[in-house]
Amino acid sequence: MSKLAILLWSVDLERADLAAAPFVYAAAATALDAEVEVHFAGRSVRLLVAHEAERRGTAESGGRSLYAFMQDAAHGGARFLACSMAWAAYVRDGEATIPELSGHAGATAFVARTLDPEWRTLVF
Repeated sequence: MSKLAILLWSVDLERADLAAAPFVYAAAATALDAEVEVHFAGRSVRLLVAHEAERRGTAESGGRSLYAFMQDAAHGGARFLACSMAWAAYVRDGEATIPELSGHAGATAFVARTLDPEWRTLVF
């Protein structure tokens, strides 16, 4: 089985039209039966907070929400992993999360994926 780890690091949360791209790639990889992990780092962890991605449309004229693209990837089997340090910095205690959040994985987990010859990685 192919394996793909995607890191969201410099995604501009105010540009949902661009922020949708990693999830399009994740959904495409799951459609090809790849095991997919999406690692959220920096401010991108805010997308894992309930309603954050849902309120971000991908087109000025009312395109799909960023959350809809995230759901496409998750429905295909992509796992969503939050960086623990970023979570502590950008998410307040008690904030609700999206049901697609699979857990937490820090920088070491993503670096391990980049060093593992069975995994391919993309960084956004």
